[in-house]
Amino acid sequence: MPTLQSLLAFFGVAVLLALSPGPDNLFVLMQSIQRGWRVGIAVVVGLCLGVVVHTAAVALGLAAVFAASSIAFTVLKWCGAAYLAYLAWGAWRAPVAAEKSGAGAADSASLRTEMAGKDLLVMVRRGVVMNLTNPKVLIFFLAFLPQFADPAIGPVGPQIFVFGAVFILAAFLVFGAIALFSGAFGNLLLRSPRAQFWLNKITAVVFVGLAVKLATAQR
Repeated sequence: MPTLQSLLAFFGVAVLLALSPGPDNLFVLMQSIQRGWRVGIAVVVGLCLGVVVHTAAVALGLAAVFAASSIAFTVLKWCGAAYLAYLAWGAWRAPVAAEKSGAGAADSASLRTEMAGKDLLVMVRRGVVMNLTNPKVLIFFLAFLPQFADPAIGPVGPQIFVFGAVFILAAFLVFGAIALFSGAFGNLLLRSPRAQFWLNKITAVVFVGLAVKLATAQR
């Protein structure tokens, strides 16, 4: 079992990594603004479930096998890029609600909450796919997690699982905060069809940028 000091140090590093701009927190940000904080939290849960898979792959030695295969890396990154491009197309064509004020705006916000409830499982799955189809995440975990494991205090595999759990906690706290704050801001945009229109376009452009970045990524 890792020491408390090493766990706290790892937690601090994990928080900083989660705060740094990247595909995952940008994805949470845009989805929360568009669809509300509940959908944002669902995406966060999906991303964290993806981290569980990456952690298990590192602990069981599967990540090293994957890292050695250029074909697997290329196939996975192109799948991820295609998925992001698909999301970009959906955001670009997303409808804009009619302008409402007062009780109408409240009804619109309530409707978005109800829609979010129906979409939660879909968004959890979307977060999982977003995380698992980015081979850079797996390569990062393969290089990052073992640095904190100490063979002198016990088997490395269980330690990696512990550090993976700590990383998930840090990511959930940071990404969850992003979802809550950006979701609250998104409620204000319901009052402006023009703002919704441009938000959809900006979201699409962001997703295209992430797709291009992933497609051109090198090991």
